[in-house]
Amino acid sequence: MKFGIVVFPGSNCDRDMQDALRDDLGKEVIMLWHKDKDLSMFSKEDCIILPGGFSYGDYLRCGAIARFSPMMQSVVDFANKGGKVLGVCNGFQILCESGLLPGVLLQNANRQFVCKNVFIKSEKGNAWKVPVAHGEGRYYADEKTLDELEAGGQVIFRYCSESGKVDMDANPNGALRNIAGIQNKNGNVFGMMPHPERCSSALMGNVDGKNVFKLLGLN
Repeated sequence: MKFGIVVFPGSNCDRDMQDALRDDLGKEVIMLWHKDKDLSMFSKEDCIILPGGFSYGDYLRCGAIARFSPMMQSVVDFANKGGKVLGVCNGFQILCESGLLPGVLLQNANRQFVCKNVFIKSEKGNAWKVPVAHGEGRYYADEKTLDELEAGGQVIFRYCSESGKVDMDANPNGALRNIAGIQNKNGNVFGMMPHPERCSSALMGNVDGKNVFKLLGLN
């Protein structure tokens, strides 16, 4: 599997993601500039990553301008043809703005930027420690959409305690139903607020991020 990482003006986690994929997971990585359009070197077995940061300074809304970049037009087409796409933090916001994932990421409930380790879990998995760093990470959607996500198994991660308990005490931003990450109906587009690339190296004292990539089939 080959990975492409889109670099927007304001991206600041692109090199972290590159290091995690290349050095920790041993993957081939190609950096992609937001003004380019060519994704012909990727097949649908590969994956395009939208990294964290503050694309276009987060003006208007987070991800609202990035969705109109030339490369995003190609990413949307790539995803619609079955190619894998992962958006982390700002990348998750861009996926929602572009319509590849439902819902929206709103300002944190406490109106403050949060930067700390949290715990997340999949529906049947153990709790993993993964960092978050965002000011607008509160996942929101209407009740009908939330019910559809639940029924379709599209909620891939929820915030939880270290012991795996899912409740609001473990929720860092007020996200509805403790949602930390979702996927589309076809299971090829993933979005999450926590940063697995920041906990994939033994040098960081935490490799739970590798479990995240493995769960998503991107290892």
